[in-house]
Amino acid sequence: MLTLALKMPLSQAFAVSFIGIVTVIVILAVIACLILLVSKAIRKIESAVSEKADKSTASEPTPAAQTQAVTEKMSQGNVELINTEEKEAAVIMAIVSDKTGIPLERLSFKSIKLVGDEKKGEK
Repeated sequence: MLTLALKMPLSQAFAVSFIGIVTVIVILAVIACLILLVSKAIRKIESAVSEKADKSTASEPTPAAQTQAVTEKMSQGNVELINTEEKEAAVIMAIVSDKTGIPLERLSFKSIKLVGDEKKGEK
């Protein structure tokens, strides 16, 4: 059996151990500082992005306002509603306008009819 024994005085062994522990603590402190700096930088970037998003969404009307606008435009025309409420018709008109890419004021709806639920009312 091979044994390896280092002849080192006890005081020198304590000094080497102390230097090793101090080195580890210093490196951990440096890593902690780097983590803090990176997190602050990320927070600043996120706040700048969210402020930019808030400014852009503030100029866009809310879905409730869009529905109200559609309802107002719908009531100005002569759209025949069959088994459909005004709000439902407004949502349908808004979806058609959005999916086709045609502005709502350029679309002309003749009638909007609810289909599929007619038999449910008879039961």
